[in-house]
Amino acid sequence: MDLMARPVVHNDSLRQDLLSVAADLLDRDGPARVTLRDVASAAGTSTSAVYSLFGGKSQLLTAVVDDGFRSFHDSQLAAADGGLDALGVAYRTWALEHRALYRLMFGGALAAYADCQPSPDAASDAMQPLMEAVAAAQSAGVLVQAPVELVAVAIWGQVHGIVSLELAQMGRPDADWAAVYRSALDAIARGWAA
Repeated sequence: MDLMARPVVHNDSLRQDLLSVAADLLDRDGPARVTLRDVASAAGTSTSAVYSLFGGKSQLLTAVVDDGFRSFHDSQLAAADGGLDALGVAYRTWALEHRALYRLMFGGALAAYADCQPSPDAASDAMQPLMEAVAAAQSAGVLVQAPVELVAVAIWGQVHGIVSLELAQMGRPDADWAAVYRSALDAIARGWAA
């Protein structure tokens, strides 16, 4: 009779649960205060499952950010056929649906955590649909002729600023952020029009 223990195989569902729980805890407590025990407990599993799936805390943090950029990229790709306006709407929608991830990816909290090394490709890939939409709009004569990256980063900065203000709940408590954002998208389109 073979009494050797079989290794526990952890599935993708548990991996996704751990990523989601980690993002929420990181958003709430910051990377320095979150432990793997906290993450495992909140996900209803063991720390050995976290180590088995990710290797350690720095790898978990990296996976959280990389997964966030992939999810963001997918949402941008899904909206890409609608052009710049659709990408702008998808940007805000994704941020509101993934508040914790958005703040982690773009809020700088992980930048101070030296052990977290997100993939540079994940971040740049996430912005590729915007770059392509800018190039297409320029080819169609809709946007001014300027370096694609310059226009794309300027547009990104503008939508990022409004979304970040909304997530931080800046302004009046009764602010109509959807209307503010719509106005910003319209102003961006007018400002970069050919």
